[in-house]
Amino acid sequence: MKIGVLKERREPEDRVAASPDTVKRYRGEGHEVLVERDAGAGSMIADDAFAAAGASILAEPGEVCAAADILLKVQRPLEEEMELLRPGQVLVGMLDPYMHREQVAAYAEKGVIAFALELLPRTTRAQAMDVLSSQANLAGYRAMLEAMEAYRRVVPMMMTAAGTVTPAKVFVVGAGVAGLQAIATARRMGAVVTATDVRPAARQEIESLGAKFVGFIPEDAATQGGYARPLTPEEQAKQAEIVAEHLKGQDIVVTTAQIPGRQAPRIITAAMVEAMKPGSVLLDLAVESGGNIEGSRPGETVETGGVRILGPRNMPSRVAPTATILYARNLHNFLRLIAGKEAESVTIDLEDDLVEGTLLTHEGKIVHPNFQR
Repeated sequence: MKIGVLKERREPEDRVAASPDTVKRYRGEGHEVLVERDAGAGSMIADDAFAAAGASILAEPGEVCAAADILLKVQRPLEEEMELLRPGQVLVGMLDPYMHREQVAAYAEKGVIAFALELLPRTTRAQAMDVLSSQANLAGYRAMLEAMEAYRRVVPMMMTAAGTVTPAKVFVVGAGVAGLQAIATARRMGAVVTATDVRPAARQEIESLGAKFVGFIPEDAATQGGYARPLTPEEQAKQAEIVAEHLKGQDIVVTTAQIPGRQAPRIITAAMVEAMKPGSVLLDLAVESGGNIEGSRPGETVETGGVRILGPRNMPSRVAPTATILYARNLHNFLRLIAGKEAESVTIDLEDDLVEGTLLTHEGKIVHPNFQR
């Protein structure tokens, strides 16, 4: 089969959906790989590297789309890319279907077979394809580094002849993949770390990394998929009280709490920010899905009362060379389910929970139950 890889055009995006390593793997499995010119530039992958791995380099996205049986993307297609898609063509990527339901309908209208990999079930078998985890891990690492840079003070304790510098106090909200990596990064840097989450498994995970748990865990706080459910008004009030008091003494705060298919929960209010020490830094990793911090703005740094609120967009793209390697391997592992070695056509096995869980559209219809009208 012919596998096409397009240059990502959404800003800010420097990742690409294949690497020289995965190109070699596709070629070894009997597939042809078509890569748009300069597709890997943002990830420091030259066209020559793709060509050396066995890919054909095409000059225009239209050439790739016209020839490819399967298109690999990082982000959902732009409008001009949608026009290039063909009936029966397979599209695989992070398509953000919950926030762009109208585009799901457009895939069906065009007869595209669309797979959204962020919908993968959270099972052991899916781990090698789990794009959310691989990218969130990098996002948590980079988020903590950027928050520390904005802090403008020393993070670890330092003992000098002139006196002792006390370590920074870091608070991480949300102990999913991104949050746990943020905790681990802060600990490696010598900070005093606390964290909170409402899922039952969170306390043990936080403490296993050497951080202190803060807050409370409601009953039945986790969904079947392992994510946190929305809190009741009473639970929100209790959590807010604990967080507000704890924030007053913190130097760096990184928030990572998100709920798939919903706006991110508002956890830190403007009043809480106002009560923090001047010079403190907050980074909202959920800013693009509504934000955990009141006043955070996507792509901007907001300063209020001497406290800085960072709202970085697309954090994994800030470590694109590494993010691309992991994302490309996730995609390769998934493609082996639907287009294995020497396959001449895509196999849609709806008995496979990973295929069924990610398939948005097929045969001109929306087939995923979460998006059917």
